[in-house]
Order: sequence, then C-alpha cells, then structure tokens
Amino acid sequence: MPVLRIGSRGSQLALWQANHIASLLRGQGHAVEIEVIHTTGDKITDVPLAQVGAKGGLGKGIFTKEIEDALAAGHIDLAVHSLKDLPTELLPGFEIAAIPPREDPRDAFCSTRYARIEDLPQGARVGSSSLRRQAQLKAIRCDLDIHPLRGNVDTRLRKLEQGEYDAIILASAGLKRLGKTELVKQILTAEIMCPAAGQGALAIEIRQGDATTREKLSFLSDATARAETLCERFLLNALGGGCQVPIGAWAKFNAGTLTVESVVAHPEGSPLLRDSRRGNDPEKLGREAAEALLGRGADKILRAVYGHDFPPPPQP
Repeated sequence: MPVLRIGSRGSQLALWQANHIASLLRGQGHAVEIEVIHTTGDKITDVPLAQVGAKGGLGKGIFTKEIEDALAAGHIDLAVHSLKDLPTELLPGFEIAAIPPREDPRDAFCSTRYARIEDLPQGARVGSSSLRRQAQLKAIRCDLDIHPLRGNVDTRLRKLEQGEYDAIILASAGLKRLGKTELVKQILTAEIMCPAAGQGALAIEIRQGDATTREKLSFLSDATARAETLCERFLLNALGGGCQVPIGAWAKFNAGTLTVESVVAHPEGSPLLRDSRRGNDPEKLGREAAEALLGRGADKILRAVYGHDFPPPPQP
C-alpha cells in the first residue's frame, strides 16, 4: 500500500493537528508518514507577525508557501493546515480536499490574576500579535497596553506565567487541542471579539485533480464546518482578499439556518463596524455581509489601514 505523506509545520500545535489526521487515516487502514516543513512565518520569530506580513509582500501564505511548494513537487501527498492560515484564494494547482469537524472558533482570555477583560487595571499589558484582536480589544478597552506576542503556545503561556503580560489572547481551539486550558479565564463571545475567518478549523490541502488522494480523504469532510468556513472566507475575500486587515467573521449553523457575525475595525478600535445576518447559501450570505459592511463605510477603514503604517498581518 502506498504511503500517504503529510506535510506540516513543526510547531507543537501543527504536529498535533498532523498526527490527529494521521491517526484517523491509519484507522482507515492507510500507511502514513509526517514530514516537517519550516515556513517563512516559522523562521522569522524576532518581529511581530504584522511586520512579517509587511516584508516583501509576504502577507499571504507565510505559513503555507513552503508546504505548498513541497506538495507541488510531489514530496508530500497532502498538507494539514489551520484553515485561517490559508489565503482565501488558493494558488492554481491546489484544492482543499476536506475540512474536518471544527473546534471552538472563539478566542480565549488567559491570565494568572484576572478573571475577565473587564477586570484588567488601566494600562494593563496584554499580549497579541493580531491586528484583529488588537482592534477589538481597543474598542472595548482603549486604555490597554497591547504588545506583540510571538512563539508557540507553550512559549506564550510561559511568558504570561513569568509576568511579562497581565493577560494574553489565544485561540481557544489550539489550547483545547493541546490540553493547555489551565490559564483560560474567559471564552470571548463574538460581541467582545469576533474570531478570525476559519479559526478552529483544519484544512486538508492536496494537488488539484488528485482524485485518488481526494477519495482517501473524503471521510474526513464535515459538511457543517465546510459551509460555515466557506461563508467566512467568501466574506473575507469580498472585503479585500486574505487576512490583511482587522476583520472578524464567524458563521454558525443553528436550527438549519446559517448565521454570520462579522466585524471590520480600525486597528485603534474606532471606527468599528458590525454586521449580523442569516441565510442558507454560504457564498451568498458571506458576500451580502461584506457588501453591507462596505456600504456602511468599511471601505474607508480598509483604505485608511492600507494607506498608513498598519502592515498587513495574517490573523493568528
């Protein structure tokens, strides 16, 4: 039986994700190997992610390019990504073969001393490398001192425990997958912090037209996760393509109806626009939400971000 070769980043969370998919594939009788591939985003660790995105137009795909290169060259058969790392428009020659069931897409407030964002003292130091998170934090607490936070989950939590930050914001999905929820004090609602498009979801990428591998992966697909993330990614794409500005999008099925909550915000927290709507067609719903936000002035926010010193980051 041919071995299925999975490409993955080398972080603890990325390897958990790759091993999770490998275990499911082995349960179907497949032989599987994992190949660790170091991406641009992994190699540049001494500057905030926003600045990484600004260097040489690397805003899109800084955590995926080298993996896709290996996939295109045939060195691996599939890649396991965090869906939010994938650009909304894949490069020619690739396709998403499966999106497995999604973990909680919300963000988590982590602290050793404070139970809620509201409890932080004035001027508290909060760690985050995401402009999306920064913008929404500033909208509710303009007094907070927000500082860049890089490194894997363990590194970020250790910095919190050592007192470098009063609190940090991380994706709850990663913390749950790694079993590191001890310092999670508050799961943030979409009203406080709308998640990144695709957050909590995995994407299994293959070479376009590779029907054999696609068929082997078909059992991993979850229709609900695909519809929700499809809506979010269409919304994001309609607002300018990729994770280049502070945008939040969370679509959720409830009683057979898809609801999408979305946010576009200036990095300093104001102006901030919100939209909420329901529908049944993921693509149509995502585009309608984007059009509504643009019609209310999101285009002005986006132009301001592009035109000033707010470099385009991926949204971790």
